[in-house]
Amino acid sequence: MPAEPTPEGPPVSRGAEASLRKVDWWGFPALLKERDLKTYRPKALDERIRRERTRNEARLLVDARRLGVRTPMIYDVDLARHRLTLEELPGPTLRQLLEDPTLPPDDLPVAVRAFGHALGVLHAGSIAHGDLTSSNVLFPDGPRGAPAFLDLSMGSRSPGLEELGIDLHLVEEDLKALSGRSDVLVRAFHEGYTAGNPTGAKDVRARAKVIRGRVRYA
Repeated sequence: MPAEPTPEGPPVSRGAEASLRKVDWWGFPALLKERDLKTYRPKALDERIRRERTRNEARLLVDARRLGVRTPMIYDVDLARHRLTLEELPGPTLRQLLEDPTLPPDDLPVAVRAFGHALGVLHAGSIAHGDLTSSNVLFPDGPRGAPAFLDLSMGSRSPGLEELGIDLHLVEEDLKALSGRSDVLVRAFHEGYTAGNPTGAKDVRARAKVIRGRVRYA
């Protein structure tokens, strides 16, 4: 039986579905992700949803790594308590890079292009992220290193074109909202994405455009 991770203070973040807490895992810095109880759902339904989403995230993290896309390593899966113990990766998020005024101007397009390429590889391997914001992409080796994807709990295997298009749409909206250089960055992102998903990029980009039009006129 693996040792129980040792809590080290309050949660470092809390989302709509789960909290993250720093723990020590056999001497390694780690994060314990626990899905919160939702009292507005019937107990049996809540248990099933939390268990399935925990299992789904674990599988997608492993599948993404098999494709060569970096994700946190999984140290432990506890389905009974809806928990994952994950490698704690260092480095800034894409959002932090976009908002850093001291970042050398040439670094940001390099980071965004690498991010696009990694997402293209993920999509070409039939995985959609499902909640792709600039806070769910990390650069453990800095802006000129390979990105890592976080939180695939809302992702899916064998996604349809709509799910892939939503991933792209979310990225484009984030880049436009967070940077005054959005034209340059969106172009760099698409270059990377096309390189990572050469056979599917055209269709996914077309669907993202349709989604963007629906959102704009909703």
